[in-house]
This record gives sequence, C-alpha cells and structure tokens, in this order.
Amino acid sequence: MGFLDFLGGGPAGVKKLVAKANNKDAQSVDRWKALEGLRDDASEEAIAGLLRRFSFAYSKSIEDEQEKQWVHDTLVELGDRVLGPIEQSLLTAESIAWPLKVLTHVADQERAWPLLEKVIAANDNQYVRDPSKKIQLINFLGEEFHDPRAARALVQYLEDMDETVRFSTVEALLHQRDEEAAREPLLKLLTNEAEESRRIKIRILDGLSDVGWNTHGFKGTVEQVCEQLGRGHGIDSKGRVRKPAAK
Repeated sequence: MGFLDFLGGGPAGVKKLVAKANNKDAQSVDRWKALEGLRDDASEEAIAGLLRRFSFAYSKSIEDEQEKQWVHDTLVELGDRVLGPIEQSLLTAESIAWPLKVLTHVADQERAWPLLEKVIAANDNQYVRDPSKKIQLINFLGEEFHDPRAARALVQYLEDMDETVRFSTVEALLHQRDEEAAREPLLKLLTNEAEESRRIKIRILDGLSDVGWNTHGFKGTVEQVCEQLGRGHGIDSKGRVRKPAAK
C-alpha cells in the first residue's frame, strides 16, 4: 500500500499530502514522506503542492535547504508538465526565486518568455509595501535571462519608488550588457537631480566604466555628477567614465 492509499487516495489524499508537506511545525521526516507522495502522484494539484514548499522557511536551515533543493530537482525531473503550476506560483506566491530556478531547467527562453511577461506585468514599477518579490524577478532577469527582451523590460524599474529596486535594476542592466537598451536610461538616472541615492549613482559610474559605454549626449552633466560625488571619477577623451585611480 502506497502513502496515497494510506491517506485515502484521490483529491482528498493529495490535499492531505499538501498540508503535511507544507506544515513548517511538523517533523522533517513527516514532510519528506508527504513530499515523496506528491512526487509519486504528479498531478497538477500535487505539483502545486510541491511548489508551495518554497513559500516558507523551516527553523533548521540545513534541512530547509535540503528539502527545497530536493523539490527543485524533483520538479525539474517532471519536465514541462510543471509549467502550468509554475506560472500560477510565479503570479501568486510571495517568494519566486526557487520557481524561477525551476523554470530555467524546464523551458527554453522562447517558451519561458510569455510566462515571464505576465509576471513582469503583475509586478511593474508601481509602489508596493514589500518589494522583495519584484527584486527576485529583477535579479533573475539580469543574471539568468540574457535576452534583449529582458533588458528592455528591466528599464521600467529604474523609475520605481523603492531605492533597492532601482539599485537592483542597475545591477541587472549592467549584467545584461545591452548597450542599446540600457545606456541612455542609466545615464538619465545618473544625471537626474531627483535621484538622491549616492550608491546608485556610484554604481552606475563604476558600471559604465566596466562595460566601456560612452557618455555621449550627457558628458557635461556626468562630469558635474562626478564632481558632486567627489569619489574621483572622470571622463576620458573618448567620453567614457574613468574610475578613480587606485591608491
């Protein structure tokens, strides 16, 4: 008799497994049994239940990480059948870093992009009390989804009200290295008097120097920003940002 048979089988059995698998106060061994039962069932409801395991942290961090990694690997093994539940998870869950990791393994960029467009639309640059989900999305787009569509989608977050969101977006755009999409928006933010974050402006200057993009159209204003920041940045003869000399 399998674990699902013991619980009664069918939808009711899956619901019990989902509840056991996502009870952070339960013993780890009991959660493992339930997670394995959901894997064996592999229905859409069971897959959604597995995805829910990413939504909370168990008090024992090592065991928590082990369970989440196992769920990740299991979902990857299930292949593209997990795409429907993953889309729902990305749209409704508060934390999406792990589901995004799964997505990279079960769908190529062309198949993943329409799904990501929906997630981006649901997490635009409007104010939210807790921007952590938005930041996870931005980090993923910058570091894991190298594509001109991602770079263009990221630009909107340079206007977000949250300073950490804007800083994360600068990092993501510099990771993308898409000059056509990112050079001018980054320079506009750098020279915007309403931008009060020194760390954002310093990161843009350092990043522009690293990628070698010029400041054409903004050179004089960028020189003023460099002087105001007083960190020793400058502009070379080709209009590129020069980092402070090493001491």
